[in-house]
Amino acid sequence: MKIHILDDWFDTLQGLPCFAKLEGHDVTVWTDHEPDPVALAARLQEAEAVVLFRERTKVGEELLSRLPNLRLISQRGVYPHVDVAACTENGVLLCSKQPKGAPSYAAAELTLALMLASYRQIPQQTASLKAGAWQAGVGRSLRGRPLGIYGYGRIGGAVAGYAKALGMQVQFWGSEAGRARAAAGGEHIPPSREAFFATSDIVSLHVRLKPETRGLITASDLAAMAPRSLFVNTSRSGLVEAGALEGEIAKGRIYAAVDVFDTEPLGDTSHPLLTSDRVLATPHIGFVTEDEFDLQFGDIFDQITAYAAGAPIHMINEEVQEAQ
Repeated sequence: MKIHILDDWFDTLQGLPCFAKLEGHDVTVWTDHEPDPVALAARLQEAEAVVLFRERTKVGEELLSRLPNLRLISQRGVYPHVDVAACTENGVLLCSKQPKGAPSYAAAELTLALMLASYRQIPQQTASLKAGAWQAGVGRSLRGRPLGIYGYGRIGGAVAGYAKALGMQVQFWGSEAGRARAAAGGEHIPPSREAFFATSDIVSLHVRLKPETRGLITASDLAAMAPRSLFVNTSRSGLVEAGALEGEIAKGRIYAAVDVFDTEPLGDTSHPLLTSDRVLATPHIGFVTEDEFDLQFGDIFDQITAYAAGAPIHMINEEVQEAQ
């Protein structure tokens, strides 16, 4: 098959063990991002299968209608960036494994790293040392501090394990069902949503972005956080009410550590979350490790080989396959 891989910005995949699964196929790897569907379609004219790199490229009718040879889109996880109806209308099968069981430890590790880097002022201390000024100030310890984890899922659970190993006091909030599961698991649940935000020195958000969770964290939630507390988001920017975090940061009350933004890639260096010295920002690297890529793309490439063998797996719109 003629396979095109999109948005592999550092040309990482060809050097990973999982890439051997595509041996015998004609593979083209694109290492830049092309947001314009017309220009992207020109690149993909010969593609029979397209591999998506997480949610970096949106796939809709304008793109799909220009790709007469495309038969398969292979990716992993949720797919809010893919117009499934348009895929079906254009005879394109979408295959996407929905991982169950193990969390993304890479994302959980980055969450811990952001908390440590923020509290110990690692970016500021490093910059001071390189400038010949020695120490830049006095940081704070994590041990003994209350960590509020919003979302009782796999990644939140992994973060809780790391935090408890450091001696932090962990508490949870989330949906009613999530709180019930957390309580059944012996976790501490504050008496109210406001109490959760008010009593957490650090709040870390771990929720999947869906229509019903968009804007889940409100300006009132952030306003309830104590002065000098830290808000961490390695999930999705859309989970926070538009402008709420920027507004609270501008007040000079709280701090933030964020790995996600409304627009990605973010090229606006004047963005308030990039210019504030109260924010530690990283460019959506929660899942960006060689180990995580090898795991995820191993699944994605398995879907391609299964399709090529005539037995596709993890089909989202299987009516396309049934019609063939």
